[in-house]
Amino acid sequence: MDEHAKPVRTLIMGAAGRDFHNFNLVYRNDPETEVVAFTATQIPGIADRSYPPDLAGALYPRGIPILDESDFDEICRRENIQRVVFAYSDVPHATVMHTASRAHAAGADFVLLGPSRTMLKSDLPVIAISSVRTGCGKSQVGRWLSQRLRTRGLAVGVLRHPMPYGDLRNQRVQRFATRDDLSNAACTIEEREEYEPHIAAGGVIFAGVDYADILAAAEAEAEIVIWEGGNNDFPFIKPDLHIVLVDALRPDQTDSHHPGETVLRMADVVVVAKSDAAPSGNVEQLITAVNDIIGSVPVILGGSPVRLDKLKEVTGKRVLIVEDGPTITHGGMPHGAGYAAVTAKKDLRVIDPRASAAPMIQKLYDQYPHIGPVLPAAGYGVEQRAALTETINKSDAEIVIAATPVDLAKILELDKPVVRVRYDYADLEEPGLAGIVDRFLDDNGL
Repeated sequence: MDEHAKPVRTLIMGAAGRDFHNFNLVYRNDPETEVVAFTATQIPGIADRSYPPDLAGALYPRGIPILDESDFDEICRRENIQRVVFAYSDVPHATVMHTASRAHAAGADFVLLGPSRTMLKSDLPVIAISSVRTGCGKSQVGRWLSQRLRTRGLAVGVLRHPMPYGDLRNQRVQRFATRDDLSNAACTIEEREEYEPHIAAGGVIFAGVDYADILAAAEAEAEIVIWEGGNNDFPFIKPDLHIVLVDALRPDQTDSHHPGETVLRMADVVVVAKSDAAPSGNVEQLITAVNDIIGSVPVILGGSPVRLDKLKEVTGKRVLIVEDGPTITHGGMPHGAGYAAVTAKKDLRVIDPRASAAPMIQKLYDQYPHIGPVLPAAGYGVEQRAALTETINKSDAEIVIAATPVDLAKILELDKPVVRVRYDYADLEEPGLAGIVDRFLDDNGL
């Protein structure tokens, strides 16, 4: 850099995930860039803190502030921002370009960092699981894949898309192997939704803030790495086999969101998830759309078989349905597996949680008016978890139907019995995804 040139004043827009990762890999040690601030959105309560100095590096002895994205335009002008880096996921393409227009109007460049600059390279074989939207079923495929690899005798390191919503210093590198690990780390419900099922099945999860160190920790004890993406983001680790899910319940959303279209175009194999729960016309529409976009990539039909525990206990009862949180909120689904399981039974009465919604939960319904008569398992902090508990306990329901992967009865103080809905991945054809994975393992001597 010219000794007289000033670093480019940069604002990174994020949601406590890719924003930090992009900074760590591209900008942390770059003297030609001055990251003035991060902005935060999508996740409540993650603004008004800072990216700490010991994570930010030598160029940032005071750390970097994290500001609320709602003040984006004013921040750009006040701080003389020259470059805006968009670094969060699962947003409509139009939203990305509207944001670009706002950045340009404030005089800044608008940047989307791509996979080549932001993917780490592992010394181990890597299988990545991504999707075109939140809520396609990545977690089920991740659990299925992890179990399949362990059955083959392999030590598996599962790296999860980041969810560093708390103390960033303590979350630099996280390893979860027991429920106590989750409690000791004060994990949110959203984190538990992703981690608990892996742990229950005997797996180990790695996550956190600094993925170079996280990957090194996984490599130290694993023979193969699974990258399990979040939202519809592309992988942080360069995959050797990239599995991408499309959703048979949302057949028109293959190329509608960022970076879901990117992810689809990167796929080595595409799984049409929830094919067992959708009209055949949806499946055919998706296969045609995938073939039009990426051509000869294998397309697999996958299912998410749903089962309701203790059916006799819920017969004839008033039930309140709790669904996976992100799937129902910014994932855009009106309901999920819980509603599907309950409405398949004709002798249950569904209670709309809005009737008892605590103010913080009512804000979610106002923010996401598409939500049906279900309760998203929102629990990003203590206050939101208390609001969730209040909403459930004040309802007229006799039984709670929990279709979140979290065991709600163990983390919320509920005064109603909880019956769980479970759902897993299953191939619907032979050789299916199992055949592709087995061939990959054989080819890599595993």
